[in-house]
Amino acid sequence: MRKLFLLVVISIFVLTACTSGVEITPDFLSSTQQQSSPTAEKPFAETSPTPSLTPIIQKVWADAAVPAQLREQISLPAGWEWSNEEESPVHLIAGAKPSISRWIYALVAPFPTVEDDFSTTRLKDLWQKGEALEVGPSRILVSSSTAAALSTLFGSPSEAVKIVSEQDLLPQAWEQDKTWAIVPFEDLEPRWKVLSLDGMSPIQKSLDVENYPLQISFGWAGDPEVLPLFLQAWEPTRPDSPGITNRDENLLTTLMLTGVTALVRGTAALMERNGMEYPAQDIGDWLRDADILHINNEVPFAKNCPAPYNWQGLVFCSQERYIRLLESIGTDVVELSGDHFADWGPEAMLFTLDLYRQRGWKIYGGGANEEEARRPALFEHHGNRIALIGCNYKEKGYASASPTTPGAVHCDPEWLIPLIREVKSDGYLPVVTFQHQEYYEYIARPKLQEDFRAVADAGAVIVSGSQAHQPHAMEFYQGAFLHYGLGNLFFDQVNSMESTRTAMIDRHIFYGGQHISTEVLTITFVDYARARPSTLQERRDLLQKVFDASGWSKMENIP
Repeated sequence: MRKLFLLVVISIFVLTACTSGVEITPDFLSSTQQQSSPTAEKPFAETSPTPSLTPIIQKVWADAAVPAQLREQISLPAGWEWSNEEESPVHLIAGAKPSISRWIYALVAPFPTVEDDFSTTRLKDLWQKGEALEVGPSRILVSSSTAAALSTLFGSPSEAVKIVSEQDLLPQAWEQDKTWAIVPFEDLEPRWKVLSLDGMSPIQKSLDVENYPLQISFGWAGDPEVLPLFLQAWEPTRPDSPGITNRDENLLTTLMLTGVTALVRGTAALMERNGMEYPAQDIGDWLRDADILHINNEVPFAKNCPAPYNWQGLVFCSQERYIRLLESIGTDVVELSGDHFADWGPEAMLFTLDLYRQRGWKIYGGGANEEEARRPALFEHHGNRIALIGCNYKEKGYASASPTTPGAVHCDPEWLIPLIREVKSDGYLPVVTFQHQEYYEYIARPKLQEDFRAVADAGAVIVSGSQAHQPHAMEFYQGAFLHYGLGNLFFDQVNSMESTRTAMIDRHIFYGGQHISTEVLTITFVDYARARPSTLQERRDLLQKVFDASGWSKMENIP
């Protein structure tokens, strides 16, 4: 501080000398003191003006490893500005203590990648030595900033690490075989698949940030005499704990979309035998973990519903106590666009709607009348605004809602497209789910493609088929994620055919008002009611079938 004070005093004398054109010397200072006298008389006009002092601006430098977004979030105190390394006594660098920021990075691959997890040790070996194994990547793509940041963790990169521009990361990864990438969390988007490292994934709410391998802390360092002055000035402006970050769990939302639920026939019979929560005993934790859990329950509850198998044909109902299964898994919203919602008549539909309202569950795709059935289910969670919209795209006979009667609502572009645009203009991300054609193939049929793409063109960010009894193909279109069918969630088709023995559950991740990632979970049915997480081989086989049906087997072109 004493040095700084002397610097300021000397600067004042220098400025005064420049103003008067007089050289400052010790003799000058003494003669000036002698000439100064309260009795000296000079005309007012000849008095020299008081010089204005130019503020001293100090310089701050950010290392190449510092992400651009991090630098943009930092407000420097008055009197300090960004500059180059040579002119700056204060530096923002990786690893400096105490840290002001933690930045999270993600290991990513093209979405149609069957691998889910990777070893941190193997990643380091690839980075440092270029050692690739048969399973996994043979090269890693990074931007120059990410390369600089990760070099502070892993050291200098090997030839297996390729530095490319940020805009080229995704296209090159999709076009080149066995090519993955590492990107900052803020650069995630749905065409990337996020892989976990030793079981830890940055898109999961339960991430152990402290032990996650791809996290880097940044802090201030520099001249030991100047740095304390900067920190003293910067301290009042710094954000509260946990500091500046690109991954704040309080901005993350998970939406889980599921396929067909019909608590009837064999499913109901096993619930009667083994308990109401039996069908979800192996996958319940997955479902309960969602911030917003969607259930497509096609069948109404009815007070006079008979015991399982005591009805004829495909006219279904569920007994009231079966709703305990939906309670146990944490249901938040129920889609009512299914073919069978009207099976037991208006009284059962109104009774079902009342059961849902009592539990605070939102509904869409069906309702007490056509107006209610068309309304979106609106959610606001952690700053993410999501609107679920649904309808039945089959012939009108499957959708019974009218201006005065309950039922599922029929899809009509005349109201559907404007509604999507309206909720999007209101700041919501539209998620559209369809009860569409049912068929037993993995491919997406042309009629589904036409209708799914139409709502994506209108602004839907996710379009999902709720009708399918087996998984169907996926597609990226106009920035939207389209999944033409997920398969059953709770329904008794385990022995119908090979393709109905497995199904998918889509966990969509939203962050900061954007859809940033989708995680596809796979399940395998063990009986008429219960599903379990697929084994590793079952999962790989199912993913590969769906990726092939999606036209992604060669990954030649980025969607």
